[in-house]
Amino acid sequence: MNTIKSSKLFTASCLALLVTSLSFGIRAGMMNQLGIDFQLNATQLGTITATAFWGFPLAIVVGGFVVDMIGMKRLLIMAFLFHLTGIVLTVFAQGYWSLFFSTLLIGIANGTVEAACNPLVAALYPEEKTTRLNYFHLWFPGGIVIGTLLVTLFVNLGIGWQSQVAVMLIPTLMYGYLFLKLEFPVTERVSSGYSRADMYKAVFSPLFLFMFICMFMTAITELFTGQWISLLLKNVTDNAILLLTITTGIMVVGRAFAKPIVRKLAPQGVLLFSAVFAALGLYLLSTLSGGSVFFAALIFGIGVCYFWPTMIGFVAENIPKSGALGLNLLGGAGMFAVSVYTIVMGNFYDGLVIRHLPKGANLQEYSTAVPGSVEASAFAKAMDLAGPEVLRVTTVLPVILIFAFSGLVLYTKHLKRLQQRSEV
Repeated sequence: MNTIKSSKLFTASCLALLVTSLSFGIRAGMMNQLGIDFQLNATQLGTITATAFWGFPLAIVVGGFVVDMIGMKRLLIMAFLFHLTGIVLTVFAQGYWSLFFSTLLIGIANGTVEAACNPLVAALYPEEKTTRLNYFHLWFPGGIVIGTLLVTLFVNLGIGWQSQVAVMLIPTLMYGYLFLKLEFPVTERVSSGYSRADMYKAVFSPLFLFMFICMFMTAITELFTGQWISLLLKNVTDNAILLLTITTGIMVVGRAFAKPIVRKLAPQGVLLFSAVFAALGLYLLSTLSGGSVFFAALIFGIGVCYFWPTMIGFVAENIPKSGALGLNLLGGAGMFAVSVYTIVMGNFYDGLVIRHLPKGANLQEYSTAVPGSVEASAFAKAMDLAGPEVLRVTTVLPVILIFAFSGLVLYTKHLKRLQQRSEV
């Protein structure tokens, strides 16, 4: 008798990913307030943000190595405990270091969720992996939309960021309860009979290594921009946080209708399409101002919509022997790249701001100046100039991806022709 309840497991997985994405959306919305409350500069805020990305690759890579041995259920119970602890510690944070460690715990929880849920979804729906992974991953932008709207609502009501973070406890307790009750399947690699030697050979194949490197750039393009957009463009538009809401809203809709697009273009075609729109969207975000920035956010949202789930789906479909380890190494690569890039860009951003301030200006003094003062006005103008410059530098990455994915499309067409000839 089959005791695996696929729909309930999928629902619980979506709730777990919702918690992950709420942590991104709420943190992105409260970054500026954290800087004010704890007197943190952009470098410190960048390090705190990056901490979540450090915990993620650590957990997802370790999870990839052990998930076949200990099972997906144990991993997800661990994720629940890490989420619960990290959220509570964030609510009661007292400064830089408490924010650092609580964010690290949430990052570990987020990575553990992906380490178990990506192979779980692939195992539950072996005939439509890319489509189902897109459905699953729509809850990432969906949670960011919910998170940013909650931040906007709570700020307008005068409710502090601590209460915004505490909201995450609701879906956390829900997914923890569901996973404790349900039975889990084994991973697809185990059920297919592929050996660990097959798995290790697959993750060192040229095609996997190519996708591994591309994941650096797709993840940075999507996640770095999403986390920093409100900070980088807050002086370009009065509603910078709504840019993130628009971008992620497009991602929700796009992933919900992924099936016909994936069927029409194939995963590699979807990735090329995404790179073109992401490059155009980032360029427009860095050059436009006022109301036209929202059009740029729409284009960018279309671009990054399918990146993450389609990268994972491509590997699941085309390199199945890589198993859960392959999916998790890919996710870990993306988050690690974002963590490094976030720190580098935090320093780069501070340097740009200083460059646009009067000669000899002290960044800390100008950033904490009284609103309306000469120093405050100079600091706002410097930030206005620095933010778009960071986005222009980041635009280089999706441009590189256009060439990379064009090559991938040609390569897969060549393989298909060879396969058709061999069948004849």
